[in-house]
This record gives sequence, structure tokens and C-alpha cells, in this order.
Amino acid sequence: MNSSSLKRTPLYEEHRALGARLVDFGGWEMPLHYGSQLEEHQHVRSAAGMFDVSHMLVIDLTGGGVEPFLRTLLANDVARLTLPGKALYTCLLDTAGGVMDDLIVYRFERDFFRLVVNAGTADKDLNWVSQQRDEIDPSVHIQPRHDLAIIAVQGPLARERFWSARPHARAGTENLQAFQAARADDAAEMVIARTGYTGEDGFEVMLTAQRAIPLWRDLLVKNVAPCGLGARDTLRLEAGMNLYGQDMDETVTPFEAGLGWTVDLAASRAFIGRDALEARSQRHQLIGLLLLGKGVLRAHQPVRTAHGEGAITSGTFSPTLARSIALARVPVAVAPGERVEVQIRDKWLEAKTVKYPFVRRGKPLIELTD
Repeated sequence: MNSSSLKRTPLYEEHRALGARLVDFGGWEMPLHYGSQLEEHQHVRSAAGMFDVSHMLVIDLTGGGVEPFLRTLLANDVARLTLPGKALYTCLLDTAGGVMDDLIVYRFERDFFRLVVNAGTADKDLNWVSQQRDEIDPSVHIQPRHDLAIIAVQGPLARERFWSARPHARAGTENLQAFQAARADDAAEMVIARTGYTGEDGFEVMLTAQRAIPLWRDLLVKNVAPCGLGARDTLRLEAGMNLYGQDMDETVTPFEAGLGWTVDLAASRAFIGRDALEARSQRHQLIGLLLLGKGVLRAHQPVRTAHGEGAITSGTFSPTLARSIALARVPVAVAPGERVEVQIRDKWLEAKTVKYPFVRRGKPLIELTD
């Protein structure tokens, strides 16, 4: 795909002005880095960085029947969202129990919910949600918010630097808990959520495109470093967070992707994919790997275990740990602490299985000794 046919976020010209290296990411022209991926990673772990994630799609759902509809649509139960602004991480499943997408759902009012879905699956998700709405409750109104941009501000100093740039927002967001959001106005034209994808604290700010550019520039002045897709990937992998299309897709269930905790089977609630999940036996799991020698773990590398074969789904060199780490799908019998082998080029190298996340709040969570 050539550059002229790629989609661009409202912040595209800001990225160009900062000298970003722009790449094709799922049909969007997005910044890979602004000079040094390693420095951007370290900014987020030690201070504050910001990411343009406006390629993700916000979908607002309203109507008297929206809660029952979402309880049928999603694997996690939105009835658990009892407070305004509370958020939930969940999977969107097909009828066979495969993961169509992972997303965050927010509840703002009894009859107003918001979904934030991945860019690469946005059109598919919107079509699926609309199709299910037509069958389950045609009165539910679905509004894709193509007019909104999203800026994620992440790091131990992220919230303070955001408030420095937008002092008026402090009062309404200072007491936000994790996975909670606040509307800065009644029309929900600016929503500030305490969620993230890096293993650090911070905000994700959803706002109109016209307001995104001034916010981006003001955050730059407040020493919030612009960060690209490269740092976002190393940060999220250290934090043990899945990437759709690599660690999960329609061919695996949430249980095979390490996301069983996002599936609420406790109640007798019927939701799309439930029957298939309960009928399928789990043969594989997602587990962490730490390479014991030199080399870099990458997606698709084969893994040999004492219980059968597997494969890496995501792998990278961890800047925080100075070691190579990965997520791998392996037989369910594999336990943390076991030795396995990974094929890197023409060699089989030893690795250790570990529980992820690998890093949270800048601190290693795994034992690095062999």
C-alpha cells in the first residue's frame, strides 16, 4: 500500500514536524519512532511519554436496551459496571468462541456505553456489532465516533504533566481509580480514562480532533515525550499485554490466549460464544519465556517443550530487563520454571518459562537468574 492510500490521524502533521519515521500499520500511516525507540521506552518507564492512538475506533451505544444487548454481545459482564465511568476489559467472540477482538467498554449512564476497539479490526467489529444489534435489539443506537482522537499519556509522571497542561481537568480526574473514566463535559466530547497499555500509570484522553493538536503541543511543552509504535510494543510486551493478530485471533479462545479472566461464566448469562467455549477443551495456554542466552525472541519461532510443541506469538528484547522475552502458546501441561527450547534461525536455544507480566511500574517481576 502506498503512502497516499493510507489513513491518517488528526495528528499526522505533528508527527511529520517532529521527524517521525512513519510506517504502514494496518492501513494507517503511523509513527514507528521519533529517533530512538529505546529512549522513548525509557521515557515512559521513568517519566512520561505520549502516544497517538487515534487509529483506534470509539463506538458509542445508547438506548434503553443497551445493557442487555452488551451482556449478550460481550464475554465479560457489563452488569459489573455499577459506577459511572467504570471500565471493563473484555473479548468480542464469534459463535465458535474465537476472539474477534479485545476491547475496553465504559459505562457512563444507564443507557450510554462506549467501546474502544482496535484499529485493524474496527470495520469488522462495527459490522458485527451492527449485525447482532439488528437481531437482538434494533432499538439500540450505534454511533462510530470517527470525529474523535485519542492521546495516551503514560508513565510515573504522566498524570502530573497532563494536569500541568490542562489544570482544569485535575479536579475531575484526581480521584479516578484504575479502569475508570471521567467526562470533562456532558456531551462526552472529552473523556479522560485511567487505562493504558504500557504497565505504567497515566491517562488515555479521548477528545475531538480539533482539540487534539493543541493538547499534543501543550504536552510537548510539559516534557511529555512523543513515542511511537516501536516503544508501545516493547512496553506492552514487558507488561504482558496481548496484541490482537499476534497473541490472539479468531482461531483461539480467550482461555488459549491467557484471557480467561475476561470471560464471565459465573452467572447463567447467555452470551455469544459461551456454548462453544464450554464445549471446547483447552489444549494450549499462553505463557512467558525468558531467553537464557544471547539472541532475540520473535513471533512465529517454534518452541519445543517436554509436553509437545508450541510457538512464540510475540517476542522482543526487553529494554528494562536487558534480556529477550516472549509470549508463547504452548501445551497446557507446561508449567512456569520449566526449560524449553526455541528455534532461532538454525539453532535451538534454551529458554525458561515464567509467569507474565515481566515488568510493572518499572519494576522487574520475574527472576532473571538462570
